[in-house]
Amino acid sequence: HLSTKGPTLPPQMKLSRGAIALSFSALFGVVLFFNSPRSIALSSFAPARASTRSNCVSNLRTHARKQSRRMRELKERIENKPYKTMEAIQLLKEVANAKFPETMEFHADLNIDPRKATQNLRTTVVLPKGTGKTVRVAVLCKDEDAQDVKAAGADVAGFQDLIEDINKGELNFDRLITTPDMMPQIARLGRILGPKGLMPSIKAGTVTTDVGSTVKEIKAGRLELRADKFGVVHIPFGKLDFSEEDLLENFKAIQDTIDANKPSDIKKQYWNSAYISSTMSPGLQLDLSSLTTRDYS
Repeated sequence: HLSTKGPTLPPQMKLSRGAIALSFSALFGVVLFFNSPRSIALSSFAPARASTRSNCVSNLRTHARKQSRRMRELKERIENKPYKTMEAIQLLKEVANAKFPETMEFHADLNIDPRKATQNLRTTVVLPKGTGKTVRVAVLCKDEDAQDVKAAGADVAGFQDLIEDINKGELNFDRLITTPDMMPQIARLGRILGPKGLMPSIKAGTVTTDVGSTVKEIKAGRLELRADKFGVVHIPFGKLDFSEEDLLENFKAIQDTIDANKPSDIKKQYWNSAYISSTMSPGLQLDLSSLTTRDYS
């Protein structure tokens, strides 16, 4: 049956005359706005403002990379070539101009993958001529052993009092040593000691039963030697005011330790590159062939 009145809409689709009029007026207002002078002005201004901001950011990045005049002068006195170790030490002592005794640093890029357990280099090295820095050592031990530990050279020793100080954030020490039976107590302090690099560990030699000898070694210049996640070793080997012979002896101890801990599954070249620098100087590349043959002078 067909109706003569034409098709009808369902009730939910029927609109009132007021709703239809409101929809047309809103559409008409949008058309007027985008054709108005204000809209045209805003659209023309936006790209210019973005361009200005990008130019400012570009200028900031350029200034951030600018080197100081002192660093530029130092680089002018250094040749772009690999140096023998003693030659590099002498040159760094010659060009140093900081107002404090700078620390000498050794950086070795090794051909290892620290993600593999067999290539994760982490050990200790004793610098025969010391680090040139006073190291404050704390020992977490039983209260009855505190006096003997302090007699061996520890600056701080104790049990509950030391734990309370650490929980308060009072870390008045540079190295922390403990005994294996104290490890459950140390585990609770990991959130404080871990980010500071002070967490004792067996690999670092700071969890030991021979506390007295460990304290004396650390005071004498024992350091932790480890590769970062990229396989690069960063370690200090003295102060710039050390004699050239003392710096070279410390350097030899580090190189011997790295070579002695070469992973057994590394069959190709072990050393990628090696550099030494002081705190405020550019790095000097070392000649790998002379390192391999132990030709330092």
